[in-house]
Amino acid sequence: MSTTTTAASCVVVGAGHRGGVYSSYALDFPGKLKVVAVCEPRDIPRSTMQSKHNIAASRCFESWKDILHLGKIADFVIITTQDQLHMAPAVAFANLGYHILLEKPMAVTADDCIAIAGACDEHNVLLCVCHVLRYSPVNKKIKELISSGAIGDIISLTHKEPVGYWHFSHSFVRGNWATEKTSAPALLAKSCHDLDLIRYWMSGECTAISSFGSLAHFSPKKKPPTAADRCSSCPLQDTCPYSATTIYLKAARQGATGWPLSALVDSTPDIENIGEAIRTGPYGRCVYACENDVVDNQVVSMEFDHERTATFSMIAFTEKLCVRQTQIHGSLGEITCDNEKSVTLFDFKAGTRTVFDCTPDIKGTRMGGHGGSDFYLMDAFVQAIRTGDHSLVRIAGTHATLVHCLCLTPKRQESRALWCSEGGQNTRNLLHEFI
Repeated sequence: MSTTTTAASCVVVGAGHRGGVYSSYALDFPGKLKVVAVCEPRDIPRSTMQSKHNIAASRCFESWKDILHLGKIADFVIITTQDQLHMAPAVAFANLGYHILLEKPMAVTADDCIAIAGACDEHNVLLCVCHVLRYSPVNKKIKELISSGAIGDIISLTHKEPVGYWHFSHSFVRGNWATEKTSAPALLAKSCHDLDLIRYWMSGECTAISSFGSLAHFSPKKKPPTAADRCSSCPLQDTCPYSATTIYLKAARQGATGWPLSALVDSTPDIENIGEAIRTGPYGRCVYACENDVVDNQVVSMEFDHERTATFSMIAFTEKLCVRQTQIHGSLGEITCDNEKSVTLFDFKAGTRTVFDCTPDIKGTRMGGHGGSDFYLMDAFVQAIRTGDHSLVRIAGTHATLVHCLCLTPKRQESRALWCSEGGQNTRNLLHEFI
């Protein structure tokens, strides 16, 4: 085990956007973390990570399977492959004794979730599923206020994720998460963060869950009669809000090189290669002529013990980009939050409103994603590895398995109540019964 005076070491499996985000902690804090190997099938992302982290050529691999013969060469592994490819590397590295930092969703099937958690338990390794929102200052303040009794008993909770109209079209219509067959249901792929937050705040047991959802807009039946199959040749490209030429080329002309442009090309984005990607690649397709099938809106209703209720809604069609909106109604007060910098408490007895400043303190790091939560999660995980204090990780295997169960259970346009139970064999039974 590493000590507090020695940098932890890690292997990165999947050098895409999220792999780059988590591994950038080593660039900001080289005394705390060093990336010693990378596994990535694409040449340019692999060589980019090699260059950034000064990784030896002998430790750069096309497949994660190629590194296994070396045994355990690092303290932990960062797994940021596509969702359906999480289980095999997670189990393989756990079997070698690596601690696991696993991008959400944990996996896309019940059996895969159980296999990952079981392997980590069997080999006594720390599993951290990247529900980064648990680590944000606003969400920690909300939990603190609830635990302090500031609003009395929770009666009901309402939580919404506004995905953002162009973000949804990028990731869930044109992008890697567009179909359940190749990825996962949208509730799992996008909003397992939120189901986790709801259980975190509510505590106790979710006793029943139901859901309605649909693909209401991004389908061929909504395609305008004059629209083309590709935005680059479409007469509506200057007026359609989902036009790839507007979303991507405008950003490229302004000199942007990060996400979402980085998803279109492996090399550094510029006007020429982004233009070519729009003309020939998946991100240039008309949003009404893709093969997408995940819902663009979904509502989930949950019943918790002690007669408490919670509702969650995921909606694509918003101006705000993933800035959650939360209201928690208690017997003595109400908590509201609709931004990443403050939480408001209204006290029924005193008739007072208090606003708590929760501005993230992320100076000195480039990890500003999710309101700084990417940094806070990574900082906590690295500290847990270096000190051996695994309590610093806010969500581990068993709880993550149950959260993914809640996400997998409600199907679109489904109103039946499904009973849930906490942990262990009950979780295993629930997953196998309803999935």
